[in-house]
Amino acid sequence: MQQGFGGIATARWGALPAAMAFLVVAVSGILLRPALPVDETRYLSVAWEMWFRGDLLVPTKNFALYTHKPPLLFWLIHAIWQVTGVSEIAARMAGPLAATAAILVTGRLAARLWPDDPGAAGRAGWALAGSAVFVISGQLTMFDALLALCTLLTMLAVLTAGRTGQRRWWVAAGLALGLGGLTKGPVILVHVLPAMLAMPLWAAPAHSRGWRAGLEGTGIALATGAALVALWVVPAGLAAGAGWLDAVLWRQSAGRMAESFAHARPWWFYIALLPILLFPWAYLPKLWHQARSVGWSEPGLRLALVWIVPAFVGFSLISGKQLHYLVPELPAVALVVGRLSRAVRPSAMLPALVVGAVGLLLFAGLVGMVPMGRIGTMLQPSWAVVLVATALVGVAFGVARLGGSIGAAFATLGLVLGLNVLVGGTAIGSRYDAHRIADILTDREEEGIALYDEEYQAEFTFAGRLTRPITEVSMLPVLSEWIEDHPEGLIIGRKDRDMPPWPFHQEIDFRGRPYAIWRVADYGNGAMQ
Repeated sequence: MQQGFGGIATARWGALPAAMAFLVVAVSGILLRPALPVDETRYLSVAWEMWFRGDLLVPTKNFALYTHKPPLLFWLIHAIWQVTGVSEIAARMAGPLAATAAILVTGRLAARLWPDDPGAAGRAGWALAGSAVFVISGQLTMFDALLALCTLLTMLAVLTAGRTGQRRWWVAAGLALGLGGLTKGPVILVHVLPAMLAMPLWAAPAHSRGWRAGLEGTGIALATGAALVALWVVPAGLAAGAGWLDAVLWRQSAGRMAESFAHARPWWFYIALLPILLFPWAYLPKLWHQARSVGWSEPGLRLALVWIVPAFVGFSLISGKQLHYLVPELPAVALVVGRLSRAVRPSAMLPALVVGAVGLLLFAGLVGMVPMGRIGTMLQPSWAVVLVATALVGVAFGVARLGGSIGAAFATLGLVLGLNVLVGGTAIGSRYDAHRIADILTDREEEGIALYDEEYQAEFTFAGRLTRPITEVSMLPVLSEWIEDHPEGLIIGRKDRDMPPWPFHQEIDFRGRPYAIWRVADYGNGAMQ
């Protein structure tokens, strides 16, 4: 039975329709909204600097060594640029392409786990394509969708290794593991190592191969993955120096883990956010009922649990928590949802109500019935807000009428598409567009550019195609020295913080904050009076 996801069509096409539906929404985001600061703009800038310098080994941010992330995402952007030339739209396709591939591989993994269920691939694919956090993260130029893809490839290889007993699949798992390490560092182990070590607990008895074989295979995979990462780390370390190696291998990986038990965020942070993390699937009561009656002893569901639970607990114990850190676990959630929805067609009324409520909230904010704060001032022109709000209410009615798990998936896709239109069609998009400041800086690099009293996260480097670093200045005495050396320079700063002591030349609202630009030439032309 495939009532929840389109029956015969789902079985025939697998996860492909879900992947294409996600890609349409993701491309709309790329075309409608700017690259969002500070994360997207920073990673685009790092890729640009590597491209400009002709250096594939050592990432830099503001032309200084950048040790926070490995280079695989930047390499993927470079591969796209080899075809398209340097293009922001093309570069921003890297994350969505990885997410699209993750949906397809999720379908493949579901088909391998449940070969007697021809609709498993399609249902699992739609479940991932309809997961709100995955859809939002997957359309961004960030590392999480790519890491989820590496996690999926590792799991698929481990599953195949258990079923065939062939060591080459453990090598394949190691290669996927190494790609995960090149994506976001050793954190890939948190996502995959428990399932690798515990394969006898979740694999079918005929495929478990025993604890010894599992441990040997895990060792092969770890060695292969480490060797693959070493192909980058060793030459990059030789090029960048011992300090870079220490930062990459310790301070940015093991060091962070060692300091993570300070609990800067409470341990229950992810528990509190489960309603968001599991939207819309947590809002389908029939799935919960099916979860109580299903046999959790089957290998596919056991794998999903071994995949989800240790990572959820592990990240809960680490103080630095972000919702998108758990994106690599969402394919496991999708596998569970896809399996549970095999025999039930749940009502999509609750997800529909959420989408409709967002639309009504926009209406209420527009007429002043609900305070919208800083965002409210950006909801202009009003006709664009009315258009999006009306569309979301229409999506809500459509989802309620369609019903089922596929209706719930379209609730997410429709909601994210509406939000993309809202950002791109109102002042929100322009206020978060780094080009508004970067375009002013582009022609003034030779004269010098300084950022005063704020840490520079490379927000403007790629947008302005800058080829020199922006100087960070934190105190007035240092600023005075910089002014002497750059009599025609520009200074960027915040009006709501400590400012240079002469009138600014231009004010620009960026990220909802009052930025301004000062010309050094005005400092010596009587502007102080």
